[in-house]
Amino acid sequence: MKRLWSAIKDGYVRLLEPIADLLVRRRVSPNVITTLGTICSIIGGAIYASGHIRTGGWFLSITALFDVLDGTVARRTNRSTAFGAFYDSTLDRVADGAVLAGLVVFYATSVQHGSVPMLIVCLFGMLGGFLVSYTRARAEALGVNAKVGVMQRPERVVLLSVPQAFFGLALDGWVLGAIIVSLTVTSWATAIRRIRAVYEATRPVSPAARPKAAPAADKPVVVGRSA
Repeated sequence: MKRLWSAIKDGYVRLLEPIADLLVRRRVSPNVITTLGTICSIIGGAIYASGHIRTGGWFLSITALFDVLDGTVARRTNRSTAFGAFYDSTLDRVADGAVLAGLVVFYATSVQHGSVPMLIVCLFGMLGGFLVSYTRARAEALGVNAKVGVMQRPERVVLLSVPQAFFGLALDGWVLGAIIVSLTVTSWATAIRRIRAVYEATRPVSPAARPKAAPAADKPVVVGRSA
């Protein structure tokens, strides 16, 4: 599954090569690309909130290219900076929150598809998405690699856009509901797995569990010659 996902991502990156080349030639700042991507995600969330799920899905599927382009342009122009990484990570949280907030509004206001249980699931999905990113960032600050789990940000972006573009509110909204439930469950599972990974990497080793040192061998007695 990981190999398939990597192949898909590599193919997607190759498709965006001409756009990346154009942005590099135009010397467009990676931070500008990140900002535009976040604005588009907010607009996509607003489209979801208005009930136009399929339109919002197509819009978000197209604008997801910003997530790839900002990093690509930064690497090609040698403009990868600590602030740029911080800025990108911060606005990613804004983008994810905006999309799920749009779905929260949809379930809170839709006459036909309004659902308190799904509203709650969306809120938990939003919190789970934040935890997935936070646990990894906090682990890396502690010097621990916690890049584990199945629901990282690229997967969340795909689940929040592509299925909606094709299915919209198919089967009276059950397809959308199933996707959100799947997103929420896997996000929390990933966050918990990362918490466990950090715990395993940082827990102190009890003295009983430490390997016992081998007893030192007796040193041979060397008889020195008299002067």
